[in-house]
Amino acid sequence: MTRQAISTIGAPAAIGPYSQAIGSDGLVFCSGQLGLDPTTGELADGVEAQAGRALRNLEAVLDAAGLTMADVVKTTIFLVDIADFGAVNAVYARHMSDPPPARSTVAVAALPKGARVEIEAIAHRSIPGDAPSRTRN
Repeated sequence: MTRQAISTIGAPAAIGPYSQAIGSDGLVFCSGQLGLDPTTGELADGVEAQAGRALRNLEAVLDAAGLTMADVVKTTIFLVDIADFGAVNAVYARHMSDPPPARSTVAVAALPKGARVEIEAIAHRSIPGDAPSRTRN
């Protein structure tokens, strides 16, 4: 197993002892992204703006790995208030291509920096020779 740290100035720097993402054996594991502006470090105002900024931060991390949102196979969304599910879902839908990745959404007591939403992802790097997916009926 190999592990490669992935980082970019296009997303906020890690605020603890972790990497923005780790690539390993064709997978890229992206740490959770908050709605922080990578330049100013300021949190976006409101849950929809935070979700959009978090997704753009995630896109920057994926780009640093040579991937896009179309390569994402699983996401997890953490919400401080589950009542924000619909608003975040609408923002999320604009950033994901079909078919959307598998996803979990979890309500949590609090998030760092007073954020209302955090989004993490796992992406798959296509490897030459990968077999196309098949759907069973």
